[in-house]
Amino acid sequence: MVENNKLVMTFKNRIGKNVTLSIDDPRDDLTEEQIKAAMELIIEKNIFKKNNHTLVEAVDAQIINSQTDDYDLIL
Repeated sequence: MVENNKLVMTFKNRIGKNVTLSIDDPRDDLTEEQIKAAMELIIEKNIFKKNNHTLVEAVDAQIINSQTDDYDLIL
C-alpha cells in the first residue's frame, strides 16, 4: 500500500473560473494560516496564469490523503 498526500488549492481567475493547483507531499505540520498566506502570495505576485488569465481570489484548500493498493496480476 502506498500513501499519498496532496495539497489542493482552488483559486478563482479574473474571468470567474476556478483553477486548481496541487502540490504533492506537503509538510505534515502545515497550518491553515500558512496555506492561506501562501495562496495570497501566489495571487499577489501573479505567480501562475491559466490560459493567460491571472488568479484573483483564494477559494478553497484541502489536504487530500489517499492510499493505493497495487496488485501484481501475474498468475
